[in-house]
Amino acid sequence: MRLFTKLAQAEEGGISSTKGDDIKPPVIHDQGLPPQKAGWQVSRAGDGDTAMAIFSTPDEVHEPIDPDEARRLERKIDFMILPYLAVCYAFFYIDKTTLSYAAIFGIQEDLNLAGTEYNWLSSIFYFGFLIWAFPTNFLMQRLPIGKLPWHQRKVERSADLELGKYLGFNIFMWGFFLMLQAACQSFATLALLRAFGGAAEACSDPSFMLITSMWYTRKQQPVRIGIWYTANGLGIAGGGLLGYGIGNIKGALPSWKYEFIIIGALCCIWGIVVFIMLPDSPVTAKLLTHRQRRLAIERLRENQTGVENKHLKAYQVREAFMDYKLYFFFVLGIVGNIPNGGISNFGTIIIKGFGFSTLVTTLMQVPYGIFISISILVCVFLNDRFKNRRCLFIIIFLIPNICGAFSLRFTPVDQKVGRLISYYLTGPYNAAFVLILSMQTANTAGHTKKVVTNAVLFLGYCTGNIAGPFFYKTSQSPTYSLGIWSMIVSHLVEVVVILLLWFLLSNENKRRDRIQSDEIGGLEGRDLDATAFSDMTDRENLK
Repeated sequence: MRLFTKLAQAEEGGISSTKGDDIKPPVIHDQGLPPQKAGWQVSRAGDGDTAMAIFSTPDEVHEPIDPDEARRLERKIDFMILPYLAVCYAFFYIDKTTLSYAAIFGIQEDLNLAGTEYNWLSSIFYFGFLIWAFPTNFLMQRLPIGKLPWHQRKVERSADLELGKYLGFNIFMWGFFLMLQAACQSFATLALLRAFGGAAEACSDPSFMLITSMWYTRKQQPVRIGIWYTANGLGIAGGGLLGYGIGNIKGALPSWKYEFIIIGALCCIWGIVVFIMLPDSPVTAKLLTHRQRRLAIERLRENQTGVENKHLKAYQVREAFMDYKLYFFFVLGIVGNIPNGGISNFGTIIIKGFGFSTLVTTLMQVPYGIFISISILVCVFLNDRFKNRRCLFIIIFLIPNICGAFSLRFTPVDQKVGRLISYYLTGPYNAAFVLILSMQTANTAGHTKKVVTNAVLFLGYCTGNIAGPFFYKTSQSPTYSLGIWSMIVSHLVEVVVILLLWFLLSNENKRRDRIQSDEIGGLEGRDLDATAFSDMTDRENLK
Protein backbone atom coordinates (compact mmCIF):
# COMPACT_ATOMS: atom_id res chain seq x y z
CA MET A 1 0.00 0.00 0.00
CA ARG A 2 2.94 2.38 0.54
CA LEU A 3 3.82 1.90 -3.11
CA PHE A 4 0.19 2.62 -4.11
CA THR A 5 0.10 5.77 -1.99
CA LYS A 6 3.39 7.06 -3.32
CA LEU A 7 2.45 6.45 -6.94
CA ALA A 8 -1.02 7.90 -6.51
CA GLN A 9 0.42 11.25 -5.50
CA ALA A 10 1.67 11.74 -9.05
CA GLU A 11 -0.32 9.23 -11.11
CA GLU A 12 -1.28 9.36 -14.71
CA GLY A 13 0.41 12.23 -16.47
CA GLY A 14 -0.86 15.51 -17.84
CA ILE A 15 -0.38 17.94 -20.66
CA SER A 16 -0.92 21.18 -18.91
CA SER A 17 0.36 23.08 -16.00
CA THR A 18 -1.13 21.62 -12.88
CA LYS A 19 -0.39 18.53 -10.89
CA GLY A 20 -3.70 17.08 -11.97
CA ASP A 21 -4.43 13.50 -12.64
CA ASP A 22 -3.89 13.12 -16.38
CA ILE A 23 -2.28 14.13 -19.60
CA LYS A 24 -4.88 16.29 -21.28
CA PRO A 25 -7.28 14.74 -23.77
CA PRO A 26 -6.81 15.32 -27.45
CA VAL A 27 -8.49 17.65 -29.81
CA ILE A 28 -11.54 16.71 -31.82
CA HIS A 29 -11.57 18.87 -34.90
CA ASP A 30 -13.11 19.95 -38.22
CA GLN A 31 -12.29 19.76 -41.92
CA GLY A 32 -13.37 23.30 -42.66
CA LEU A 33 -10.90 25.19 -40.51
CA PRO A 34 -10.46 28.92 -40.34
CA PRO A 35 -6.96 30.16 -41.07
CA GLN A 36 -4.60 30.87 -38.22
CA LYS A 37 -5.73 33.92 -36.27
CA ALA A 38 -3.65 36.47 -34.44
CA GLY A 39 -2.75 35.37 -30.95
CA TRP A 40 -3.54 31.71 -31.47
CA GLN A 41 -0.87 29.03 -31.35
CA VAL A 42 -1.46 26.10 -33.68
CA SER A 43 -0.04 22.65 -34.28
CA ARG A 44 2.96 21.93 -36.47
CA ALA A 45 0.58 21.39 -39.41
CA GLY A 46 -0.41 25.06 -39.21
CA ASP A 47 -4.10 24.68 -38.47
CA GLY A 48 -6.27 24.73 -35.42
CA ASP A 49 -9.79 24.07 -34.32
CA THR A 50 -13.30 24.86 -35.55
CA ALA A 51 -13.87 26.72 -32.29
CA MET A 52 -11.57 29.48 -33.58
CA ALA A 53 -14.46 30.53 -35.84
CA ILE A 54 -16.50 31.49 -32.78
CA PHE A 55 -13.68 33.33 -30.96
CA SER A 56 -11.75 36.07 -32.71
CA THR A 57 -8.81 36.05 -30.28
CA PRO A 58 -7.73 33.95 -27.28
CA ASP A 59 -8.87 36.80 -25.02
CA GLU A 60 -12.49 36.09 -25.97
CA VAL A 61 -12.27 32.55 -24.62
CA HIS A 62 -12.97 33.89 -21.11
CA GLU A 63 -16.74 34.26 -21.37
CA PRO A 64 -18.25 35.56 -18.09
CA ILE A 65 -20.59 32.96 -16.57
CA ASP A 66 -22.17 32.58 -13.18
CA PRO A 67 -22.20 29.17 -11.44
CA ASP A 68 -25.96 28.72 -11.80
CA GLU A 69 -25.78 29.31 -15.55
CA ALA A 70 -22.88 26.86 -15.80
CA ARG A 71 -24.85 24.18 -13.95
CA ARG A 72 -27.88 24.72 -16.18
CA LEU A 73 -25.71 24.40 -19.28
CA GLU A 74 -24.08 21.24 -17.94
CA ARG A 75 -27.47 19.66 -17.24
CA LYS A 76 -28.68 20.65 -20.70
CA ILE A 77 -25.64 19.06 -22.34
CA ASP A 78 -26.13 15.91 -20.25
CA PHE A 79 -29.73 15.72 -21.44
CA MET A 80 -28.69 16.28 -25.07
CA ILE A 81 -25.90 13.69 -25.13
CA LEU A 82 -25.95 11.01 -22.41
CA PRO A 83 -29.37 9.38 -23.03
CA TYR A 84 -28.51 8.77 -26.68
CA LEU A 85 -25.08 7.31 -25.93
CA ALA A 86 -26.47 5.15 -23.11
CA VAL A 87 -29.24 3.63 -25.22
CA CYS A 88 -26.76 3.11 -28.08
CA TYR A 89 -24.44 1.26 -25.74
CA ALA A 90 -27.26 -0.91 -24.38
CA PHE A 91 -28.14 -1.95 -27.93
CA PHE A 92 -24.45 -2.40 -28.66
CA TYR A 93 -24.18 -5.06 -25.97
CA ILE A 94 -27.60 -6.64 -26.58
CA ASP A 95 -26.65 -7.06 -30.24
CA LYS A 96 -23.39 -8.81 -29.35
CA THR A 97 -25.11 -11.25 -26.98
CA THR A 98 -27.88 -12.32 -29.39
CA LEU A 99 -25.71 -15.27 -30.47
CA SER A 100 -25.38 -16.36 -26.84
CA TYR A 101 -29.17 -16.44 -26.46
CA ALA A 102 -29.54 -18.07 -29.87
CA ALA A 103 -27.28 -20.85 -28.57
CA ILE A 104 -29.68 -21.81 -25.79
CA PHE A 105 -32.62 -21.37 -28.18
CA GLY A 106 -31.25 -24.13 -30.44
CA ILE A 107 -29.33 -22.43 -33.26
CA GLN A 108 -26.47 -24.95 -33.03
CA GLU A 109 -28.83 -27.85 -33.65
CA ASP A 110 -30.90 -26.08 -36.34
CA LEU A 111 -27.86 -25.05 -38.40
CA ASN A 112 -25.93 -28.24 -37.61
CA LEU A 113 -22.98 -26.33 -36.15
CA ALA A 114 -20.16 -28.75 -35.35
CA GLY A 115 -16.75 -28.60 -33.73
CA THR A 116 -15.50 -25.04 -33.31
CA GLU A 117 -18.01 -23.46 -35.68
CA TYR A 118 -19.88 -21.77 -32.81
CA ASN A 119 -16.55 -20.42 -31.51
CA TRP A 120 -15.84 -19.04 -34.98
CA LEU A 121 -19.26 -17.39 -35.14
CA SER A 122 -18.41 -15.71 -31.83
CA SER A 123 -15.03 -14.51 -33.09
CA ILE A 124 -15.88 -13.64 -36.71
CA PHE A 125 -17.90 -10.67 -35.47
CA TYR A 126 -14.66 -9.13 -34.20
CA PHE A 127 -12.79 -9.88 -37.41
CA GLY A 128 -15.22 -7.52 -39.11
CA PHE A 129 -14.71 -5.06 -36.26
CA LEU A 130 -10.93 -5.46 -36.57
CA ILE A 131 -10.76 -5.00 -40.34
CA TRP A 132 -12.90 -1.87 -40.28
CA ALA A 133 -11.44 -0.33 -37.08
CA PHE A 134 -8.84 1.93 -38.73
CA PRO A 135 -11.00 2.97 -41.72
CA THR A 136 -13.96 3.89 -39.52
CA ASN A 137 -11.76 5.87 -37.12
CA PHE A 138 -10.28 7.87 -39.96
CA LEU A 139 -13.72 8.35 -41.51
CA MET A 140 -14.86 9.81 -38.19
CA GLN A 141 -11.93 12.22 -38.36
CA ARG A 142 -12.69 13.22 -41.94
CA LEU A 143 -16.40 13.77 -41.21
CA PRO A 144 -18.04 16.16 -41.68
CA ILE A 145 -17.51 15.91 -45.43
CA GLY A 146 -18.34 19.30 -46.89
CA LYS A 147 -18.40 20.20 -50.55
CA LEU A 148 -17.20 23.78 -50.13
CA PRO A 149 -13.99 25.26 -48.73
CA TRP A 150 -14.18 26.81 -45.28
CA HIS A 151 -14.48 30.42 -46.43
CA GLN A 152 -17.60 29.61 -48.47
CA ARG A 153 -19.43 27.94 -45.60
CA LYS A 154 -21.04 29.18 -42.40
CA VAL A 155 -19.86 27.50 -39.24
CA GLU A 156 -23.44 26.59 -38.34
CA ARG A 157 -23.82 24.69 -41.66
CA SER A 158 -20.33 23.30 -41.84
CA ALA A 159 -21.07 19.87 -43.26
CA ASP A 160 -23.28 17.57 -45.23
CA LEU A 161 -22.60 14.60 -42.95
CA GLU A 162 -21.44 14.71 -39.35
CA LEU A 163 -20.30 12.38 -36.58
CA GLY A 164 -23.75 11.90 -35.03
CA LYS A 165 -25.21 11.06 -38.43
CA TYR A 166 -22.41 8.61 -39.16
CA LEU A 167 -23.07 6.89 -35.83
CA GLY A 168 -26.82 6.72 -36.53
CA PHE A 169 -26.22 5.24 -39.97
CA ASN A 170 -23.97 2.52 -38.54
CA ILE A 171 -26.49 1.65 -35.81
CA PHE A 172 -29.13 1.21 -38.49
CA MET A 173 -26.81 -1.02 -40.51
CA TRP A 174 -25.85 -3.29 -37.63
CA GLY A 175 -29.57 -3.76 -36.90
CA PHE A 176 -30.20 -4.51 -40.57
CA PHE A 177 -27.44 -7.16 -40.67
CA LEU A 178 -28.80 -8.66 -37.44
CA MET A 179 -32.28 -9.05 -38.92
CA LEU A 180 -30.82 -10.77 -41.99
CA GLN A 181 -29.22 -13.40 -39.74
CA ALA A 182 -32.70 -14.82 -39.10
CA ALA A 183 -32.78 -15.96 -42.74
CA CYS A 184 -29.48 -17.86 -42.55
CA GLN A 185 -29.51 -21.59 -43.25
CA SER A 186 -25.79 -22.33 -42.91
CA PHE A 187 -22.65 -21.51 -40.99
CA ALA A 188 -21.13 -19.64 -43.98
CA THR A 189 -23.97 -17.14 -44.48
CA LEU A 190 -24.31 -16.52 -40.75
CA ALA A 191 -20.55 -15.96 -40.42
CA LEU A 192 -20.56 -13.46 -43.31
CA LEU A 193 -23.40 -11.42 -41.80
CA ARG A 194 -21.80 -11.42 -38.37
CA ALA A 195 -18.60 -10.05 -39.93
CA PHE A 196 -20.60 -7.25 -41.59
CA GLY A 197 -22.32 -6.55 -38.27
CA GLY A 198 -18.95 -6.30 -36.54
CA ALA A 199 -17.74 -3.81 -39.15
CA ALA A 200 -20.85 -1.67 -38.59
CA GLU A 201 -20.25 -1.66 -34.82
CA ALA A 202 -16.55 -0.74 -35.16
CA CYS A 203 -17.40 2.95 -34.83
CA SER A 204 -19.30 2.59 -31.55
CA ASP A 205 -16.79 2.89 -28.69
CA PRO A 206 -14.40 5.24 -30.54
CA SER A 207 -17.24 7.57 -31.56
CA PHE A 208 -18.66 7.59 -28.03
CA MET A 209 -15.24 8.55 -26.69
CA LEU A 210 -14.81 11.29 -29.29
CA ILE A 211 -18.26 12.69 -28.53
CA THR A 212 -17.57 12.62 -24.78
CA SER A 213 -14.25 14.46 -25.13
CA MET A 214 -15.94 16.94 -27.51
CA TRP A 215 -18.56 17.97 -24.93
CA TYR A 216 -17.00 17.43 -21.49
CA THR A 217 -14.03 18.64 -19.50
CA ARG A 218 -11.20 16.33 -18.54
CA LYS A 219 -12.55 16.12 -14.98
CA GLN A 220 -16.08 15.29 -16.15
CA GLN A 221 -15.12 12.66 -18.72
CA PRO A 222 -14.62 9.58 -16.47
CA VAL A 223 -18.05 10.01 -14.87
CA ARG A 224 -19.77 10.59 -18.23
CA ILE A 225 -18.01 7.64 -19.84
CA GLY A 226 -19.06 5.61 -16.82
CA ILE A 227 -22.68 6.72 -17.17
CA TRP A 228 -23.04 5.66 -20.78
CA TYR A 229 -20.93 2.54 -20.20
CA THR A 230 -23.30 1.62 -17.37
CA ALA A 231 -25.78 0.81 -20.12
CA ASN A 232 -23.51 -2.18 -20.83
CA GLY A 233 -24.91 -3.78 -17.67
CA LEU A 234 -28.41 -2.55 -18.43
CA GLY A 235 -28.05 -4.10 -21.87
CA ILE A 236 -27.18 -7.45 -20.27
CA ALA A 237 -30.19 -7.17 -17.95
CA GLY A 238 -32.45 -5.93 -20.76
CA GLY A 239 -31.17 -8.66 -23.04
CA GLY A 240 -32.11 -11.23 -20.42
CA LEU A 241 -35.64 -9.85 -20.17
CA LEU A 242 -35.98 -9.67 -23.95
CA GLY A 243 -34.66 -13.21 -24.20
CA TYR A 244 -37.24 -14.39 -21.68
CA GLY A 245 -40.05 -12.67 -23.58
CA ILE A 246 -38.86 -13.93 -26.96
CA GLY A 247 -38.49 -17.44 -25.56
CA ASN A 248 -42.18 -17.40 -24.69
CA ILE A 249 -43.28 -16.56 -28.25
CA LYS A 250 -45.12 -19.54 -29.69
CA GLY A 251 -44.83 -18.84 -33.40
CA ALA A 252 -43.97 -20.55 -36.65
CA LEU A 253 -40.27 -19.66 -36.35
CA PRO A 254 -37.63 -20.93 -33.91
CA SER A 255 -37.01 -18.61 -30.95
CA TRP A 256 -33.51 -17.71 -32.13
CA LYS A 257 -34.92 -16.23 -35.36
CA TYR A 258 -37.31 -14.02 -33.39
CA GLU A 259 -34.29 -12.94 -31.32
CA PHE A 260 -32.49 -11.68 -34.42
CA ILE A 261 -35.57 -10.09 -36.03
CA ILE A 262 -36.91 -8.23 -32.98
CA ILE A 263 -33.60 -6.92 -31.65
CA GLY A 264 -32.40 -6.04 -35.16
CA ALA A 265 -35.58 -4.05 -35.82
CA LEU A 266 -35.20 -2.16 -32.54
CA CYS A 267 -31.60 -1.27 -33.48
CA CYS A 268 -32.74 0.03 -36.89
CA ILE A 269 -35.38 2.25 -35.28
CA TRP A 270 -32.89 3.61 -32.77
CA GLY A 271 -30.35 4.31 -35.52
CA ILE A 272 -32.89 6.58 -37.23
CA VAL A 273 -33.53 8.38 -33.92
CA VAL A 274 -29.79 8.96 -33.39
CA PHE A 275 -29.30 10.13 -36.98
CA ILE A 276 -31.96 12.81 -36.49
CA MET A 277 -31.56 13.81 -32.86
CA LEU A 278 -27.94 13.47 -31.68
CA PRO A 279 -26.07 16.83 -31.90
CA ASP A 280 -22.87 16.69 -33.94
CA SER A 281 -20.76 19.28 -32.15
CA PRO A 282 -20.98 22.16 -29.64
CA VAL A 283 -20.21 24.49 -32.55
CA THR A 284 -23.32 23.49 -34.51
CA ALA A 285 -25.74 22.20 -31.83
CA LYS A 286 -29.20 23.55 -32.70
CA LEU A 287 -30.53 23.20 -29.17
CA LEU A 288 -27.90 25.63 -27.84
CA THR A 289 -28.03 29.39 -28.24
CA HIS A 290 -24.99 31.17 -29.65
CA ARG A 291 -23.91 32.15 -26.13
CA GLN A 292 -24.36 28.59 -24.89
CA ARG A 293 -22.21 27.31 -27.75
CA ARG A 294 -19.45 29.70 -26.77
CA LEU A 295 -19.74 28.68 -23.13
CA ALA A 296 -19.79 24.99 -24.02
CA ILE A 297 -16.53 25.46 -25.93
CA GLU A 298 -14.96 27.72 -23.28
CA ARG A 299 -15.43 24.89 -20.77
CA LEU A 300 -12.87 22.91 -22.76
CA ARG A 301 -10.17 25.61 -22.56
CA GLU A 302 -8.30 24.03 -19.67
CA ASN A 303 -8.46 20.64 -21.41
CA GLN A 304 -6.35 22.02 -24.29
CA THR A 305 -8.62 19.84 -26.46
CA GLY A 306 -10.75 22.02 -28.72
CA VAL A 307 -13.71 20.67 -30.62
CA GLU A 308 -12.97 19.52 -34.18
CA ASN A 309 -10.16 19.26 -36.74
CA LYS A 310 -10.54 16.96 -39.73
CA HIS A 311 -7.03 17.03 -41.21
CA LEU A 312 -5.03 13.82 -41.06
CA LYS A 313 -1.57 14.80 -39.78
CA ALA A 314 1.21 12.40 -40.67
CA TYR A 315 3.55 13.62 -37.92
CA GLN A 316 0.90 12.80 -35.31
CA VAL A 317 0.56 9.29 -36.74
CA ARG A 318 4.32 8.83 -36.39
CA GLU A 319 4.31 10.26 -32.88
CA ALA A 320 1.49 7.92 -31.85
CA PHE A 321 3.47 4.84 -32.90
CA MET A 322 6.57 6.15 -31.12
CA ASP A 323 4.66 6.66 -27.86
CA TYR A 324 4.94 3.78 -25.38
CA LYS A 325 1.39 4.43 -24.15
CA LEU A 326 -0.06 3.21 -27.44
CA TYR A 327 1.41 -0.27 -26.90
CA PHE A 328 0.30 -0.40 -23.28
CA PHE A 329 -3.27 0.40 -24.31
CA PHE A 330 -3.07 -2.25 -27.03
CA VAL A 331 -2.05 -4.90 -24.47
CA LEU A 332 -4.74 -3.71 -22.05
CA GLY A 333 -7.28 -4.00 -24.86
CA ILE A 334 -6.27 -7.64 -25.37
CA VAL A 335 -6.07 -8.88 -21.77
CA GLY A 336 -9.12 -6.85 -20.73
CA ASN A 337 -11.28 -8.49 -23.39
CA ILE A 338 -10.21 -12.12 -23.52
CA PRO A 339 -12.60 -12.66 -20.57
CA ASN A 340 -15.29 -10.60 -22.32
CA GLY A 341 -15.01 -12.63 -25.52
CA GLY A 342 -15.72 -15.77 -23.56
CA ILE A 343 -18.38 -14.60 -21.11
CA SER A 344 -20.44 -12.64 -23.66
CA ASN A 345 -20.79 -15.73 -25.88
CA PHE A 346 -20.67 -18.60 -23.40
CA GLY A 347 -22.18 -16.99 -20.29
CA THR A 348 -25.66 -18.34 -20.91
CA ILE A 349 -24.27 -21.82 -21.59
CA ILE A 350 -22.29 -21.69 -18.32
CA ILE A 351 -25.40 -20.64 -16.37
CA LYS A 352 -27.56 -23.29 -18.03
CA GLY A 353 -24.90 -25.80 -16.98
CA PHE A 354 -25.71 -25.00 -13.34
CA GLY A 355 -28.99 -26.84 -13.91
CA PHE A 356 -31.36 -24.02 -14.87
CA SER A 357 -33.95 -24.28 -17.63
CA THR A 358 -33.58 -22.24 -20.83
CA LEU A 359 -36.02 -19.51 -19.81
CA VAL A 360 -34.71 -19.27 -16.24
CA THR A 361 -31.19 -18.97 -17.68
CA THR A 362 -32.24 -15.84 -19.57
CA LEU A 363 -33.56 -14.31 -16.32
CA MET A 364 -30.35 -15.16 -14.44
CA GLN A 365 -28.56 -12.62 -16.64
CA VAL A 366 -30.66 -9.79 -15.20
CA PRO A 367 -28.94 -9.64 -11.75
CA TYR A 368 -25.58 -9.98 -13.50
CA GLY A 369 -26.29 -6.93 -15.67
CA ILE A 370 -27.55 -4.88 -12.73
CA PHE A 371 -24.46 -5.79 -10.69
CA ILE A 372 -22.23 -4.64 -13.57
CA SER A 373 -24.09 -1.32 -13.82
CA ILE A 374 -23.77 -0.69 -10.08
CA SER A 375 -20.05 -1.59 -10.21
CA ILE A 376 -19.42 0.91 -13.00
CA LEU A 377 -21.29 3.73 -11.26
CA VAL A 378 -19.53 3.10 -7.94
CA CYS A 379 -16.15 2.95 -9.69
CA VAL A 380 -16.49 6.20 -11.65
CA PHE A 381 -17.93 8.16 -8.74
CA LEU A 382 -15.18 6.94 -6.40
CA ASN A 383 -12.65 7.95 -9.05
CA ASP A 384 -14.30 11.38 -9.21
CA ARG A 385 -14.29 11.69 -5.42
CA PHE A 386 -10.67 10.64 -4.85
CA LYS A 387 -8.31 12.42 -7.22
CA ASN A 388 -5.38 10.79 -8.98
CA ARG A 389 -6.38 7.25 -8.04
CA ARG A 390 -7.48 5.94 -11.43
CA CYS A 391 -4.94 3.13 -11.71
CA LEU A 392 -5.60 2.11 -8.12
CA PHE A 393 -9.34 1.81 -8.76
CA ILE A 394 -8.71 -0.24 -11.90
CA ILE A 395 -6.83 -2.76 -9.77
CA ILE A 396 -9.43 -2.70 -6.99
CA PHE A 397 -12.26 -3.45 -9.42
CA LEU A 398 -10.31 -6.31 -11.00
CA ILE A 399 -10.02 -8.11 -7.65
CA PRO A 400 -13.66 -9.41 -7.62
CA ASN A 401 -13.15 -10.83 -11.12
CA ILE A 402 -10.01 -12.70 -10.09
CA CYS A 403 -11.71 -14.05 -6.97
CA GLY A 404 -14.87 -14.97 -8.89
CA ALA A 405 -12.95 -16.76 -11.62
CA PHE A 406 -10.90 -18.75 -9.08
CA SER A 407 -14.09 -19.66 -7.24
CA LEU A 408 -15.87 -20.63 -10.47
CA ARG A 409 -12.96 -22.91 -11.32
CA PHE A 410 -12.73 -24.69 -7.97
CA THR A 411 -16.27 -24.64 -6.50
CA PRO A 412 -17.80 -28.14 -6.80
CA VAL A 413 -20.26 -28.50 -9.67
CA ASP A 414 -23.07 -29.51 -7.32
CA GLN A 415 -22.89 -26.14 -5.51
CA LYS A 416 -25.29 -24.33 -7.84
CA VAL A 417 -25.72 -21.16 -5.75
CA GLY A 418 -22.01 -20.82 -5.03
CA ARG A 419 -21.11 -21.18 -8.69
CA LEU A 420 -23.78 -18.65 -9.71
CA ILE A 421 -22.42 -16.09 -7.21
CA SER A 422 -18.89 -16.78 -8.52
CA TYR A 423 -20.14 -16.12 -12.06
CA TYR A 424 -21.70 -12.80 -10.98
CA LEU A 425 -18.37 -11.74 -9.43
CA THR A 426 -16.76 -11.87 -12.90
CA GLY A 427 -18.72 -8.73 -13.94
CA PRO A 428 -16.84 -5.73 -12.43
CA TYR A 429 -14.04 -5.95 -15.02
CA ASN A 430 -16.34 -3.69 -17.04
CA ALA A 431 -15.82 -0.94 -14.44
CA ALA A 432 -12.06 -1.32 -14.72
CA PHE A 433 -12.23 -1.09 -18.51
CA VAL A 434 -14.22 2.17 -18.24
CA LEU A 435 -11.30 3.75 -16.39
CA ILE A 436 -8.85 2.36 -18.96
CA LEU A 437 -10.88 4.06 -21.71
CA SER A 438 -10.96 7.36 -19.81
CA MET A 439 -7.24 7.09 -19.06
CA GLN A 440 -6.50 6.71 -22.77
CA THR A 441 -8.66 9.75 -23.59
CA ALA A 442 -7.06 11.86 -20.89
CA ASN A 443 -3.46 10.95 -21.72
CA THR A 444 -3.44 11.53 -25.48
CA ALA A 445 -3.68 14.88 -27.28
CA GLY A 446 -3.75 15.88 -30.94
CA HIS A 447 -6.80 14.55 -32.76
CA THR A 448 -4.99 12.42 -35.33
CA LYS A 449 -2.85 10.95 -32.57
CA LYS A 450 -5.95 10.22 -30.55
CA VAL A 451 -7.67 8.55 -33.52
CA VAL A 452 -4.65 6.30 -34.04
CA THR A 453 -4.38 5.45 -30.34
CA ASN A 454 -8.15 4.80 -30.21
CA ALA A 455 -7.89 2.48 -33.18
CA VAL A 456 -4.95 0.55 -31.75
CA LEU A 457 -6.68 0.16 -28.38
CA PHE A 458 -9.70 -1.28 -30.16
CA LEU A 459 -7.47 -3.51 -32.28
CA GLY A 460 -6.44 -4.98 -28.94
CA TYR A 461 -10.10 -5.07 -27.93
CA CYS A 462 -10.92 -7.07 -31.06
CA THR A 463 -7.93 -9.37 -30.62
CA GLY A 464 -9.02 -10.23 -27.09
CA ASN A 465 -12.61 -10.85 -28.14
CA ILE A 466 -11.48 -13.00 -31.07
CA ALA A 467 -9.18 -15.12 -28.90
CA GLY A 468 -11.52 -15.42 -25.90
CA PRO A 469 -14.11 -17.88 -27.32
CA PHE A 470 -11.44 -20.39 -28.37
CA PHE A 471 -10.49 -21.05 -24.76
CA TYR A 472 -13.99 -22.49 -24.27
CA LYS A 473 -13.65 -26.05 -25.57
CA THR A 474 -16.80 -27.92 -26.52
CA SER A 475 -15.41 -31.02 -24.79
CA GLN A 476 -15.26 -29.07 -21.49
CA SER A 477 -18.87 -27.81 -21.60
CA PRO A 478 -20.47 -26.56 -19.38
CA THR A 479 -17.65 -26.00 -16.84
CA TYR A 480 -15.06 -24.79 -19.41
CA SER A 481 -12.01 -25.10 -17.18
CA LEU A 482 -9.60 -23.72 -19.80
CA GLY A 483 -11.91 -20.75 -20.44
CA ILE A 484 -12.02 -19.91 -16.73
CA TRP A 485 -8.22 -20.13 -16.51
CA SER A 486 -7.98 -17.70 -19.45
CA MET A 487 -9.96 -15.20 -17.38
CA ILE A 488 -7.69 -15.64 -14.36
CA VAL A 489 -4.44 -15.28 -16.29
CA SER A 490 -5.71 -12.31 -18.34
CA HIS A 491 -6.76 -10.35 -15.26
CA LEU A 492 -3.47 -11.05 -13.47
CA VAL A 493 -1.52 -9.83 -16.52
CA GLU A 494 -3.79 -6.77 -16.61
CA VAL A 495 -2.87 -5.93 -13.02
CA VAL A 496 0.85 -6.12 -13.82
CA VAL A 497 0.47 -3.92 -16.93
CA ILE A 498 -1.54 -1.31 -15.00
CA LEU A 499 1.11 -1.16 -12.25
CA LEU A 500 3.87 -0.62 -14.81
CA LEU A 501 1.87 2.01 -16.72
CA TRP A 502 1.08 3.75 -13.42
CA PHE A 503 4.81 3.97 -12.64
CA LEU A 504 5.72 5.30 -16.12
CA LEU A 505 2.93 7.91 -16.21
CA SER A 506 3.88 9.12 -12.75
CA ASN A 507 7.44 9.71 -13.93
CA GLU A 508 6.15 11.46 -17.05
CA ASN A 509 4.04 13.74 -14.88
CA LYS A 510 7.04 14.71 -12.82
CA ARG A 511 9.12 15.40 -15.95
CA ARG A 512 6.31 17.53 -17.40
CA ASP A 513 6.05 19.57 -14.22
CA ARG A 514 9.80 20.18 -14.20
CA ILE A 515 9.72 21.42 -17.82
CA GLN A 516 6.68 23.65 -17.37
CA SER A 517 7.85 25.10 -14.05
CA ASP A 518 10.79 26.64 -15.97
CA GLU A 519 8.45 28.42 -18.39
CA ILE A 520 7.26 32.01 -18.02
CA GLY A 521 4.58 32.03 -15.36
CA GLY A 522 5.53 28.59 -14.07
CA LEU A 523 3.02 25.81 -13.59
CA GLU A 524 0.14 28.02 -12.52
CA GLY A 525 0.78 30.97 -14.83
CA ARG A 526 1.15 29.24 -18.18
CA ASP A 527 -0.92 30.77 -21.02
CA LEU A 528 -3.54 28.12 -21.72
CA ASP A 529 -5.71 30.38 -23.88
CA ALA A 530 -3.31 30.52 -26.83
CA THR A 531 -3.13 26.72 -27.08
CA ALA A 532 -6.69 25.87 -26.02
CA PHE A 533 -7.75 25.03 -29.60
CA SER A 534 -4.36 24.31 -31.11
CA ASP A 535 -4.58 20.58 -31.93
CA MET A 536 -1.15 20.09 -30.39
CA THR A 537 -0.17 16.63 -29.21
CA ASP A 538 0.70 15.96 -25.59
CA ARG A 539 4.40 16.03 -26.49
CA GLU A 540 4.10 19.32 -28.41
CA ASN A 541 2.38 20.85 -25.40
CA LEU A 542 5.44 20.12 -23.28
CA LYS A 543 7.58 22.43 -25.39
